[in-house]
Amino acid sequence: MASTHPNARPHARGLVHRNVRLTTRYVVISNELAQHPDLTVAAIGLAVILQSLPAGASVGIKALAERTKGLSEMRIAAALRELEAAGFLSRTRERLPDGRFVPRTISYNRPGADRDAVRETPEVREAPGAEEPHEEPPVPKGPARRPAPPLPERHRDAAALLAGLRGREPRLLLSELDVRRLAPGVTEWLERGAHPEAVSRSLCAALPADLAHPAGLLAHRLATLVPPPLPVGPAAAPAPDPFQNCDDCDRAFRAPEPGRCVACRASAAA
Repeated sequence: MASTHPNARPHARGLVHRNVRLTTRYVVISNELAQHPDLTVAAIGLAVILQSLPAGASVGIKALAERTKGLSEMRIAAALRELEAAGFLSRTRERLPDGRFVPRTISYNRPGADRDAVRETPEVREAPGAEEPHEEPPVPKGPARRPAPPLPERHRDAAALLAGLRGREPRLLLSELDVRRLAPGVTEWLERGAHPEAVSRSLCAALPADLAHPAGLLAHRLATLVPPPLPVGPAAAPAPDPFQNCDDCDRAFRAPEPGRCVACRASAAA
């Protein structure tokens, strides 16, 4: 009879991990993203790429198409919309002091996390071929932070509108940081002639039942549903001349100043 080995290692079935400890050039991805039930593989892969890029990297659709071979620009745009709806991405436009608008893209590793505790990734510049040990920046221990600069005057009405959305829809409770980030987009709507009540209705309409990241949804709506500028109407017709009484026949006629009517001037000329 063949002898049995109860302590022998059973045959491995399914997935087997053989990992080494990474110390350089790596990025941490949560299972919430890697195993998200509602995201496509393309959206998950694109989120991983965005998390791995340094701050300041170009993340336009054309730039991402060059990084992701095999994905069309249309598919990348759809994947970005998926990430926005799930709260992993926010895309807005910020107005510069010279009046130009520039895109701003924020990649979140955990939707719904406390925005005050999020640290933006510093831009890292490495010399070619050099690999420095990966070290996490120290977490501030005290609650003291520098006060945010005052919001520009032209964005204050937009900020008040955003802060008041929770009165209409309690799920649209925004942090102060989100209000400051979204205010330029609302200002653009208002400057294009949109009534504040219409803006609020558009932002609050048909919210998804599983809304996890309200700021990301609002950023998407502000960028994709922005109304066109009001058309320029025809020039107003000049006001007619006032009525005058003819100095000769006392009949009324229109003229810029008192004098004779057309008939009396013609008779006098004859």
